[in-house]
Amino acid sequence: MTESRTPAILVLGDGTTYPGFAFGAQGETFGEAVFTTAMTGYQETMTDPSYHRQIVVTTAPQIGNTGWNDEDNESRDGKIWVAGLVIRDLSKGVSNWRADRSLEDELTAQGIIGISGIDTRTVVRRIRDFGSIPAGIFSGDAALLDAQELVDKVNAQPSMAGADLSAEVSTDAPYTFEAEGEKLYTVVAYDMGIKTATPKQFSARGIETIVVPANTPVEEIKQYSPDGVLISNGPGDPATADAMVEITKQIIRVGVPLFGICFGNQILGRALGMNTYKLKFGHRGINVPVKNHLTGKIDITSQNHGFALEGKPGETFDTEFGPAVVTHTCLNDDVVEGVALESGRAYSVQYHPESAAGPHDANPLFDQFIALMDQYSPNKK
Repeated sequence: MTESRTPAILVLGDGTTYPGFAFGAQGETFGEAVFTTAMTGYQETMTDPSYHRQIVVTTAPQIGNTGWNDEDNESRDGKIWVAGLVIRDLSKGVSNWRADRSLEDELTAQGIIGISGIDTRTVVRRIRDFGSIPAGIFSGDAALLDAQELVDKVNAQPSMAGADLSAEVSTDAPYTFEAEGEKLYTVVAYDMGIKTATPKQFSARGIETIVVPANTPVEEIKQYSPDGVLISNGPGDPATADAMVEITKQIIRVGVPLFGICFGNQILGRALGMNTYKLKFGHRGINVPVKNHLTGKIDITSQNHGFALEGKPGETFDTEFGPAVVTHTCLNDDVVEGVALESGRAYSVQYHPESAAGPHDANPLFDQFIALMDQYSPNKK
């Protein structure tokens, strides 16, 4: 495999441009420029529906060396969700026994536009200093347009603030992920952009997962007699998720154990009366330190979010469901990373306990959910 030398250019909405070389598909693509600090796991990142409408800039200097396989996709159908990929160096060879093909082959097959030869350190510093920003990648003939015309096209795209994207990534119809061995419980998972690693974690623990579309009414999930409900990760602005917030309130009222991950953390927080806001450049990577204020334990976590809940470390506040607490915060910037009802019946975290890719420090959160169902499942006799 040889790297294409077709000219390409990364254009930011502030007029900054970065020339490079095309790889993967060619043409033009638009999204919000964000960066990930992960040193590995680019396949999991690119197939995570949470990255919908985002152009990902990698801080790792070389990408593609482990190729692409058919096992590590985090979307159910293997779809790449990132809008584009910005890297410094594209590996000229694949060196991994699990690889089925190269990264460039997969990008080309799925029509995803990439750009290499970029000084990604400079791009990341700009995003870090000035915040996530609208961006576009243009390659081939698309890169030959006037610079101002390219900037205008970039800024014409819809803003990520106010974007309601869960319906664009959610399943169209319910499907079931069977439990391994003896089935202990049934969990209904609201697909806001769920990663496949999440139901796999449940399956390994004897949990059947029924994945339903975002905003499925509570009356419809009653047919599954769930022992617990999960609200998954996903893209977009949580301020637009009014329907899921109301559904979450109904679930809490009937007493079904509730667990939220990432976008689900923001939805639970809103259901408890908290506000959300857009972060300057967000948290994306697999090395983010989070403190549990209930136990004092610190986990290194996998994260991808550009919005967060307003709150202070360890604070307790009143809700219509009883007192709640900010259970976790990020040690880098005190951003809220978890909330819970003091009753224990509902809790959520802003990071990804299923990892994929990332450390497994937070994996026991799935066991915590099982313990919650042991205690409060509405189906227990």
